[in-house]
Formats: sequence, structure tokens, C-alpha cells
Amino acid sequence: MPLVAAAVCPHPPLLVPEVAGAAASELDDLRAACDLAVRRLLAADPDAVVLLGVGPSTGPIRPPATGSLQPWGVDLDVPLVPGQPDRGAVLPLSLTVGAWLLARHAERPAAPVTAAPVTAVQVTADAGPVEVAALAEQVAAAGDRVALLVLGDGSACRGEKAPGYDDQRSLPYDKRVAAALAGADLDVLRDLDAGLSAQLKVAGRASWQVLAEAARSSGGGWRGELLHDSAPYGVAYFVASWERA
Repeated sequence: MPLVAAAVCPHPPLLVPEVAGAAASELDDLRAACDLAVRRLLAADPDAVVLLGVGPSTGPIRPPATGSLQPWGVDLDVPLVPGQPDRGAVLPLSLTVGAWLLARHAERPAAPVTAAPVTAVQVTADAGPVEVAALAEQVAAAGDRVALLVLGDGSACRGEKAPGYDDQRSLPYDKRVAAALAGADLDVLRDLDAGLSAQLKVAGRASWQVLAEAARSSGGGWRGELLHDSAPYGVAYFVASWERA
């Protein structure tokens, strides 16, 4: 059973307080939920931690690798592995935020840390079933006890001020995803429609499907808990924690 735990978090750059600036407090609840999900993930005592998020190609990004928040107005580099000797490969936004969440956890007083190696994989936003399944196999093969930190946003069409404007299909879509994450419903996640997801500007569809495939291939039952569900800026943000039942 290679996959022992998973955490699902969103990846808006505003999650990083330095980027949000004076508005940082608006996402305090979201950050707290992400912190809890990461804490539970590492408490599973994995021998490998894999970050998974959308990027320009599908496949692994091995350390050294570094993301930057400079495109969002903050001169802040986020290495995949804290203290790595050089910049290496470039992390996409999703994995940059994921690496920031892990580093944020490690900086907390008395926080349980893991010596497990950290690696990252990216998946294209339009990845199909074959591509998703192949990547899930790579994730499951990362170790004997793999913990997966999945980064992905829901629809970006929740209201007239949303990045994708208002689309009445977005709320039912997001409710379906939220219920699937809460119940660790692999079938619902695997069946998410790629075309509709693209129309609703969903950034997490492919990542959630890799999670579902990796959980399925690991066998056994899963128990999920939805820790956060909101759409403060017209974009749906979910935080969930999964463990083996």
C-alpha cells in the first residue's frame, strides 16, 4: 500500500502573506486549514513526500528545484527542499505554493517534521486518462509509504468578479468536488469532465484525478475530511485530508 495519506490544498499566490500584503488576514482560515492538512499528512510517517500540481508538462521535477513569487510582486524564492545548494529546475506556481506550505510547517515551533525525501511531479491541465494513470503509477512507486500533497483550485467562475466571470455551472461542479474530497470518492474525481473543467477554469481537475488513480492503485479503503471550502475571490478553494480507512 504505497500511498498512506494525502492532503489537498489550493495554490493561490495570495495564500502567501507577503503576496497578500494588507489583505493577508482575509485568508487566515484557509491558511490554518492548509497547515492542519499538512500536519496530518506528515503525521502519517511517510518515507516519501510527493508534491503534485499542474504545470507546463507531465512528469517528475527532481531537486534541486526552485519556485519564485516574483511574478506576483514579491522577491521570494521557494526551494523544493529547504537549504538546497542551487536553484535547479523551475517550479510552477502550484508546486511553489506546495513547497511553501511544507517550509511553513517546518518553521513552526515543535512542529513534527519528517526526514522523508521530498520530490515533485507536475501534470498538464489538459491531461487525459492515459497520462493521468501513468503519472499515478509513478507517484505510487515513489516509496513504500508515500504521502501526497495535492495542489489545485476549483472553478474560477463563482460570480461576476471572478476571473472567469459568472457561470451557473460552477457551483454545482464545486459542490460535487467538495463532496468527493470529503468522502474520498475516487469514482467522482476520476469522472470529472475535462472539457467542462476547462470551461470553468478549474486548475485542480488533473491533479485530483492523479490522486484518485494513485489511491485506487494502492488498494484498500480511504477516509476523507473536508477542512475548508470557500470562494472568496470567485475561485473555489478546497482543503481536504485523506487517510487509509
